[in-house]
Amino acid sequence: MQGHQAAGPATRPVPARDDDSARTVYAYAADPEASVPGGRFTDEVRAELRRHAAGAETDLDAAVRRAADWARTESARFRALDVTGNAAHPPVTGDGADGARQVLVRRAVLGCAPLALVSGAWLQWLSAPGNADEPAVLRTLALYASDVGAGHPGASRGHAYLGLLRHLRLSENAVPRARLTGDQRIADRTFRFPALLLAMSRRPDDFGAEILGADLCLRTVGLLPPLALVAQALPTEADWAALDLSDGRGQEGEPPPLMCRAAVDALIAEGGPAAAEAVRLGFAWALAELRDWAELLHTELTASKDPAYDMAELMRLRSREGAVYHHGFEMEGRPLSAWLADCRTDAGPLLGVLARSRLVKPGRSGASSLVRGLVGERGPMFRVFSPEDLTVIRRWIDSLSPEAVREAGSAPDTRSPAPRPAGGELTAVAAALRAGAPSAGRAPADLRDAYHLLMQRTDTPALRAWALDYTAGWLARSRHGMDTGTMLLPDAWGREGLRPWLQTQHDRHGAEFEENAEIPLPTREAVVEDTVQTAPLTLIDGSWLQGFTDYEQASSEIGHSLFETYWDELGNGEPKLNHPLIYREVLKEMDVELPPTASPEFARWPGFYDASFELPVYWLCVGRFPRTFLPEVLGLNLAMELSGVGGTYRRARMALKTYGFNTRFVDIHNTIDNVATGHSAWAADAIDTLMAALPDTPGPGARTEVWERVRAGYRSLNPPSGMGARRAARRGRSARRRR
Repeated sequence: MQGHQAAGPATRPVPARDDDSARTVYAYAADPEASVPGGRFTDEVRAELRRHAAGAETDLDAAVRRAADWARTESARFRALDVTGNAAHPPVTGDGADGARQVLVRRAVLGCAPLALVSGAWLQWLSAPGNADEPAVLRTLALYASDVGAGHPGASRGHAYLGLLRHLRLSENAVPRARLTGDQRIADRTFRFPALLLAMSRRPDDFGAEILGADLCLRTVGLLPPLALVAQALPTEADWAALDLSDGRGQEGEPPPLMCRAAVDALIAEGGPAAAEAVRLGFAWALAELRDWAELLHTELTASKDPAYDMAELMRLRSREGAVYHHGFEMEGRPLSAWLADCRTDAGPLLGVLARSRLVKPGRSGASSLVRGLVGERGPMFRVFSPEDLTVIRRWIDSLSPEAVREAGSAPDTRSPAPRPAGGELTAVAAALRAGAPSAGRAPADLRDAYHLLMQRTDTPALRAWALDYTAGWLARSRHGMDTGTMLLPDAWGREGLRPWLQTQHDRHGAEFEENAEIPLPTREAVVEDTVQTAPLTLIDGSWLQGFTDYEQASSEIGHSLFETYWDELGNGEPKLNHPLIYREVLKEMDVELPPTASPEFARWPGFYDASFELPVYWLCVGRFPRTFLPEVLGLNLAMELSGVGGTYRRARMALKTYGFNTRFVDIHNTIDNVATGHSAWAADAIDTLMAALPDTPGPGARTEVWERVRAGYRSLNPPSGMGARRAARRGRSARRRR
């Protein structure tokens, strides 16, 4: 490809990348156990939203139309980059067209990666134990379930984008998502919008309406406009339906924009003018961020048509390390180390020097020592440049015109390629995140208080520490006497997995049911009393799995079935199938009207025993830490899903039916928890997936140690209650505090 320039067009210098604050926020908020503070942090985030949403539409319908119009126009503008040029960068034709298209595609895909890899993740914490029976929340959860491909590993929209990155061999830093911040090919500014979305997702009680407003904007836009260029170039190399947030991915029902709008309307109907204003703010902010980001990326892609742009970027990326060396190698009267040091702010001068040096034969990369002897296995720069880097260097050399280089003379060329987008500019937000919570907050006064405080996803340092202490104590109690008492799980995990054991337990449940057939049923009063005392537990059904709504967990090899179990417990987005709502119907038949589950009045309701909150609080605590207590949660999940199948649920059905109560709650559980294709089977499979990947050697993290943790989790559904067990719990809490 024969070029038209010596070292690069006359444009602005490349700025230094000193502000990595957006990367900091992105990486922190990607952690499923992230504790994002309130106070100053929420103030700074809200200030950012208002700053970038000035002049927003006051009518939501008008805002939706404006976003749709912008998306159409912008997508066409990006598609045109593939075939058009301008005065500085004429259209690419002939043999160089494919290479130029590859550069555009790769840059566009990397530029979209921070947002597209977490597509839908901002909805991850909008459902919580205290609101999981609300219609608006269920609509949002249905939308999110579509985003993560509920029930299938690696089926999220983000996984679809990961597939595109892998196809282009750009995925080195894409797993886990927090690692993406280490990819220096991606501009800092590109992380800004998704970083704020992820951070807001960890404070759903503060930003729920703004998140839904932003989501409505993103659903309206659909496929990110830069990806229109990629889809044009690679029409069959990606799952484009999954990458389009407006596409339902072949599922029945309303398309995602309408699902989101229904959730927004329900929220506004309940929250009134304040909720409507927050939704509009979120929408306007998201559109402003998208416009700014797309404009910067378009500028970058336009500049990248010039091979000197890629070369300048490469020199900038290597400048800091390279400046340490090459003090004795002079070029045009200066050490190469000095030229490289200058590249951190302006790579143009070095490009001019290189173009005129003996290392480069303009227009002939195959004859240039810069990509031959110097980087060969015996050369002084062996393995300094990757194969991708060498492609950039060759493309730049081949674009150089020998005549233009000669005309440039011996003076350094001070012109530079176009700049990378500006820094992340989230300095105040990142600083507030690092500063943490303004105060530790208060720890729960007792179990009932803890139950109420744990109804929401957000926490304080004091509540977090209390939850960890409670979990540590409960698990220590569960481990007490585990090898001497009754323990159904085998002593060691076998390579055949848990399915055979599961069938044996199901047979045992059935046999016990038959053996107990002649035992009289409990009285009506006893049935009512048991149903009431179980309410604090049952009305938060699935809460031990709440951590698996996290985006990466929800579609992982282990977590996908745990998310689907959670999704089933809450009725798959339908109130008529929502387990807490069904349970409340049974309570009403018993003439028991309970306050809303998340209210302080529920936790203080005098009809509950204090002991009725012990196990529910454990569920609420352990469910907040899907990484820290993964083996224990898997064991608890198996115990919970298997506990009633084949026996207890059948007997409960007989008692309810005898006294004229609806049996739907136990009927549903006896079917969906089945050991062949239901929750019990999924629970066993999740454990097998974890165990099969572990080394069968002694030591922490190996199969034996992790299996003991799974067994403790299994036993934690019904731990021993004797004096020794209680002492073990106290020791467990003390040990946790000392760590």
